[in-house]
Amino acid sequence: MTTASPVATSPQSLFRSLDEEATPRALEVEGQVPGWLGGTLVRVTPAMLEPGGDPVRHFFDGLAMLNAFTLAPGGGVSYASRFLQSQAYRNVLEHGETRQATFGSDPCRSIFRRVTSMFTQELTDNCNVNVTRLGERWVALTETPVAIEFDPETLDSGERVTWAGKREHATAHPERDFRRHETVGYGVHFARRSAYRLLATPDGAEAPLETARVPVREPAYMHSFAMTDRYAVLIDQPLVVNPLRLAFGGKSFIENYEWKPERGTRFLVIDRERGTLHATVEAEAMFCFHTVNMFEDAGELVLDLSAYDDPRIIRELHLAELRDGHYPSATGELRRYRLPLAGGSARREDLGGHRLELPRINYRANGGRPYRYVYGASQAQADFLDSLIKVDVSDGTAVTWREDGCYPGEPVFVASGGPAEDDGVLLSVVLDAAADASFLLVLDARDLTELARARAPHAIPFGFHGDFAREPA
Repeated sequence: MTTASPVATSPQSLFRSLDEEATPRALEVEGQVPGWLGGTLVRVTPAMLEPGGDPVRHFFDGLAMLNAFTLAPGGGVSYASRFLQSQAYRNVLEHGETRQATFGSDPCRSIFRRVTSMFTQELTDNCNVNVTRLGERWVALTETPVAIEFDPETLDSGERVTWAGKREHATAHPERDFRRHETVGYGVHFARRSAYRLLATPDGAEAPLETARVPVREPAYMHSFAMTDRYAVLIDQPLVVNPLRLAFGGKSFIENYEWKPERGTRFLVIDRERGTLHATVEAEAMFCFHTVNMFEDAGELVLDLSAYDDPRIIRELHLAELRDGHYPSATGELRRYRLPLAGGSARREDLGGHRLELPRINYRANGGRPYRYVYGASQAQADFLDSLIKVDVSDGTAVTWREDGCYPGEPVFVASGGPAEDDGVLLSVVLDAAADASFLLVLDARDLTELARARAPHAIPFGFHGDFAREPA
């Protein structure tokens, strides 16, 4: 653990626009990057926060920028950034506005444009949430049917990729089925008869295939889901919407949803092999952005996630609030739910009472299987995410990394090839508020000791997710 002397700093730079791209440049490295670590950490960030001159209402609506830290096997680090060439970005350059319906900043001022946006493909392609691989293609994702392909080496944007169906709210967190060689996600189909659709995109396919459909009257807002080899679980939490409000409610997408805690939470267990709803398991009302992992155990599904008591975190991420210094408690409680495969009520277990967000695990080895370690960004003392945490879910113990005046983002686990689950490193982009610049932090994933850091030429706005593209062997 590293600790510096106290300084009077804040995460203000995390919510400032970064409107200029960075050409590739070598960075000065403190410490030693492991010699086996070769590849590129690519993160996507809501970077342009005043498209056309006016601030977006919600931080989730900043225009997407790709940031890349390339680590050479010899220990060197270079950095570059480019805006994702979405139609939303091109509209701002050409017309001074995105002209698309977004998460929390509705540009459709008239009823006609709002209906057009809902029932055509005018939903945003501003893919600022996540990056992942679809087969051999790297894509940036948001919560609409469109993903955008990109080259992780050059950051050049490519073609738009169909990820779900028209008028659908899609997950930006697909799960990988390494056995079937396919990527699995879901779409929320809004219509007179709405439905949750489980979708699978086989490697090399041009479009996803529907593998299961569950009717729903008032669809829930869902951000992620969980999966094993046999089952998928959708979290039907009580933040729900009447689909007609999306067209005629006169609000941005998320503002049409209502919190109805009396409904509780339903875990919808889908049998992936049969394509049917296998069971419904009920629990108390809660809100969740991110699941951690799920595995089968003696007739139950064991589901770990980061949970909030209600969805106020969405409202607290309005840009004006953040820029006024009203920072949210941006971590959920690490919870475990045991879901009987026969249906009924979930059993909740304590995992040490830790709070974290942006969780990552050794996914290649343990995704959908029993596991021991989860890594995340946490909130120890400051007004925002100010530390990284590793929790041992077998006994609830934890270790942390923290440095005064520093605000880390998602910790991406990169395995070294060793036999232990935690043999590898964590990569996190950290804001040093006193220096008004960000740096790439490299930690030993076993004990969170610092191995190296490489300072970027500027402060990088807070981003959500990224992934590591390994150099070809």
